[in-house]
Amino acid sequence: MNGKRISSILVLVIMVLTGFASDGYGYNAVGDGLRANSAFGIKEIKEGQRVVKKRTVSASSLTQVIDKTETMLEQYPKVRVVATGYYAGFESTGKTPSHPSYGITYSGVKVRRDDYSTIAADLRVFPLGTILYIPGYGYGVVADKGGAIRGNKIDLYFETKQDVFKQWGKKSVDVYVVKRGEGKVTEAFLNSLNEKGVAAMAEPVE
Repeated sequence: MNGKRISSILVLVIMVLTGFASDGYGYNAVGDGLRANSAFGIKEIKEGQRVVKKRTVSASSLTQVIDKTETMLEQYPKVRVVATGYYAGFESTGKTPSHPSYGITYSGVKVRRDDYSTIAADLRVFPLGTILYIPGYGYGVVADKGGAIRGNKIDLYFETKQDVFKQWGKKSVDVYVVKRGEGKVTEAFLNSLNEKGVAAMAEPVE
């Protein structure tokens, strides 16, 4: 009896150790295949295996991301701006979904709300391709401009009008200039940033 009990305990210990023995850190899908995670003001929605693969990083890399984000932001230039929210609809852009340029920014890329979202700015202050970190919103890539955007003003893209009013509205905020743009933005550039997600901060931005 004692032998069986000892064997059972050993099996249990092995199972526990095996379950926790991992050289990586990943997100698992829960519930309906969705899991939300917030890091540094950025909300990420995890969807099943696709994002598990996308977000898996080693434990050491995750620590590097956290440490580097917290310390590096203070090293970047900080600029006080007035940030307003906008969406692709008529109230913000004067365009309807039937318009051929609906949802297309000045740079030619499509609007997106992601780890690195498209935002609008005065291109004399923040050239196309500039990456800003906006506390409470996340990372924004300057991909658009607007007639009413002059000086230290930026527009942050949201997917719906409701999101604009509920999540942002209009605020004065200090933003960090992570990388100054070179006058262009491409879908490939945005895709690369968003594939890496928050982990992009663990390595230099190309």
